[in-house]
Amino acid sequence: MSTEALLATCWTTAGDAAPGRGDGRSPLSLRERAEAAGAAGFTGFGLLHTDLAEAERAYGLAGVRSLFEDNGLRHIELELLTDWWADGPRRAASDAVRRDLLRAAEALGARHLKIGPDVTGGPWDPDVWAEEFAVLAAQADGVGARLGIEFLPWSNLRNLHDGLRLVEAAGHPAGGLIIDAWHIERAGTPAAELARIPGSRIVGVELDDADEHVIGSLFEDTVRRRRLCGEGSFDLPGIITALRAAGWSGPWGVEILSDTHRALPVSEATKAAYRTAAALLG
Repeated sequence: MSTEALLATCWTTAGDAAPGRGDGRSPLSLRERAEAAGAAGFTGFGLLHTDLAEAERAYGLAGVRSLFEDNGLRHIELELLTDWWADGPRRAASDAVRRDLLRAAEALGARHLKIGPDVTGGPWDPDVWAEEFAVLAAQADGVGARLGIEFLPWSNLRNLHDGLRLVEAAGHPAGGLIIDAWHIERAGTPAAELARIPGSRIVGVELDDADEHVIGSLFEDTVRRRRLCGEGSFDLPGIITALRAAGWSGPWGVEILSDTHRALPVSEATKAAYRTAAALLG
C-alpha cells in the first residue's frame, strides 16, 4: 500500500450529495466524515463551502481545526469558488464566498483553495481572467495557501493546455492547476503530456476512474458514473508516473463521484476509495 499522503476530496466523504443538486450540502456531520476519512487512512480532507459554513456554525473554526487534527487530517483543501471573474450581483455573491474561504484557509492552515472555470459557455477575456487569477492567487498566498483551478472539458478551460495558459499568463507563484484524472482522460490528453508540466504549477491532483464510453452528458457522466481507481478504463498508472516525473509527490486527492458510492455508508465508501487509490500508488 502507499506511504504517500492521500486526500479525500469533498465528494468522496459527502454521502448522498452531489454537484448540481441543490447547494451540494452533505447530509452528514463533519465529525462523521472526518472520522471516516481518518480511519480509512486519509491524511487530507476536502470541504465544500456550504459544508464549511455548516461546520463553522456547529464547531467554530477552531473546533473544525481540532476535529481535523484529532483525525490525522493535515492537508486541507477548501472549495469551490466560481464567478471570480464576473461583475455585478454574481461577483458580489462570489466575493462573499471568497472572503469565507480565505478566512477559513488561514484559520485551518489549508494547503490550497480550489476554484472553477466558466461552465456557461459565455464570452470571456483571457487578459481579464489572468489579472483576476493573479489577484486571487496573491490573496491565497497572503493566508498561507495556494490557489488551484480545475479545468473541465465542458467549460471555457477545456483541457490541460487551456488551464496552463491561464496560470502562466497570471504568473503568480501561488497559482496553479488542479489536475483530475477524469478531465485528463475525457479531454483526450495523453498521460505522457503531464510529465512536461512545470512541477511548480501543480497545486493538486485528483485520482478516479470511469468506463471507456461516456453515458449521457459529460457532466452527468462525471457526477453519476465515476469508478473506484483501477476499476475503470483510465490509464491511471501512466498518469501517476507522468505526474511523478513532473515532480508531484502528493498529497494525492481521491475524488469518487457516483450513484453507487453515494449509496454506501460513509465509512465503507471512504475505505474503498482509500484502498483502491493506495494500491495504485504502491
